[in-house]
Parts: sequence; structure tokens; C-alpha cells
Amino acid sequence: MRRALTNILLPAATGAVMIAIWYAIRYGLSEDFKFLLPTPDEIIGSLDANWNILCRAVYNTSQGALLGFGLAIVLSSLLALFMSLSSLVRISLYPYLMILQMTPIIIFAPILILWVGPGLKSVVIITFLICFFPLVVNTTQGLISADRNLVELFKMYRASRWQEIKLLRIPAALPYFFTGLRIAAVLAPIGALVGDYTAGSSAGNGAGLGFQSLIYSSQAKYPALFATAAVTCILGFVFVAVVLSLSWFALHKWHDSYQRTDT
Repeated sequence: MRRALTNILLPAATGAVMIAIWYAIRYGLSEDFKFLLPTPDEIIGSLDANWNILCRAVYNTSQGALLGFGLAIVLSSLLALFMSLSSLVRISLYPYLMILQMTPIIIFAPILILWVGPGLKSVVIITFLICFFPLVVNTTQGLISADRNLVELFKMYRASRWQEIKLLRIPAALPYFFTGLRIAAVLAPIGALVGDYTAGSSAGNGAGLGFQSLIYSSQAKYPALFATAAVTCILGFVFVAVVLSLSWFALHKWHDSYQRTDT
């Protein structure tokens, strides 16, 4: 109980101090610059005033993030499984994965607009590209990192290749997979936001949070801009919370990272 209270009270106290500093900085600014830093109550008021618009933007951004994230999970898992079968395959493909990862995503935006047009499709592809690399690298590493003694045991009992993958390598890769999934869950809303910012569209009420931030910025609605940032942060927390819950559900009964040890 004491630890639980500490875990609640310390962050709450830190948040209160940060808000107090925020107000102090705001009221210490000259009148010409106060508009650059809205107070939390102004942001909350703007959030209430723009609630319907932001809810629609959250839906559009979430749609792009989920589709890109889900596509990255499926394709990265298949490619990781393929790469785990042979070191020659890994050597052949890994440099190109690195090239894909090192290419700035913003470079793809104008290309995607030419190929598929602005809007949801471009946002999904950009989100996919951002999420794909950490998933495929971590999952591949997990699949090839199974305990060598267990691998030899499976061979000694003449287990088929599929039995080895299903019963040994996939369970051994789960912690690695969920590590990549947590990284990708952080990146998915960011990818959707960047995609919407660079290749989004407001046609058919399709504007997401990134495009909406452009609108608020052009209209000098700074409290609404901060409200958009706050909503984006909450969306990211939701993605990560879901992945952490899935990770706990899959690993807590057997993996060391969830086992409590007496000290």
C-alpha cells in the first residue's frame, strides 16, 4: 500500500510543481509574448471548444496509425520468420532494411502523394515504414536466439522444422517481439501524425491531428494547437498501454521479466 501511494503521490506532486512553474513562466512573460504559452486552463477551454473537431481528428489519426501498425506487424512477422530460416537470407536482405530505415520518412511523402494521392493511404504507408524496422529486427533476433541446448534436443528427437519453429523458436522470440512492438507502438501515432502533417488531406472530413495542427497554426489558435498536442500524447499513451497489457498477458506466467524474486 505504501509503495502504491508513493507511485501515485510522487508523480502527482511533480506534476503540480511543473504546472506551477508553467504558470509562473507565463505570467513572467511580457504581454507581447504571452500568447506563445497558453496556460493549462486556456488549453482545457480550447479542448472543450474544439472537442468535436479534435474527436474526428483523433479518429482519423487512429485509423491511419492502427492500419499502418497492423500491416507492419503482419509483414514484419512473415519476413522475420523467412529471415530466421537462413543466415544467407539475412545477409542478403539486412542491408536493404537498413537503407529503408535510414532514409528520412519525410522524403517519401511527396513520392507517396504522386503514387497514391494525399490522405489515408499515404498516412498508412508512412506509419508502416516507421513501425516496420524495429519489429522485423527484434522478431528476427528472437527467432534466431533460441537456447542452443534446446535446439539440439529438438534435433535429437527428430522434430520437424515446423515443430521447432512452433514449439521452440516462436515462444523464445515473444519477449523480443514485444520489445519491438512497444517501440513500434510509440512510433505508430508519431508516424500517423507525420504522415498526416506531410501527406494528409482534409477532404471528406479526413483531417487528422497533424493536418489539424497545421490549420490551427495558420489561424494562430495557439491554445487549440497545444490541445492538439495533448490529445496526441494521450493517443500515444493508449497505444503503449494496450501493447504493455498484451505483453503482460503473454509473458507474465513464465518470463523472467515478470517474475518476482525475493531479495
